[in-house]
Amino acid sequence: QVQLVESGGGSVQPGGSLRLSCAASGFTLNYRAVGWFRQAPGKEREGVSCIAMADGATYYADSVKGQVTISGDLAKGTVSLQMNKLTHEDTAVYTCATKVGPCEDDWYLAGSFRLWGQGTQVTVSS
Repeated sequence: QVQLVESGGGSVQPGGSLRLSCAASGFTLNYRAVGWFRQAPGKEREGVSCIAMADGATYYADSVKGQVTISGDLAKGTVSLQMNKLTHEDTAVYTCATKVGPCEDDWYLAGSFRLWGQGTQVTVSS
């Protein structure tokens, strides 16, 4: 079955860290881009980060630069999102998605991402 499966979400206190993982099943991530998106209650979906698996090029939303790091492992078919110094504003459902080719400059609009995971909840609460 072709799918993306996220894991690693949960509850964390402000200032804490979480590492999300996105695993591809039934296909390879070769020559694909994988993006992480998030949606908080009552807010629009926001692009967080993207990685092009062919050359490792990475992209970050301005709101998370310096706070998150995206990485990929072609052999394992996984992409991870390391998030540090979490704040209440980071509370959201985080979803990974994939597209053929590189991320593109407008990756954050998510228009070219065709396969989506089910999402994982991240809650930052004291």
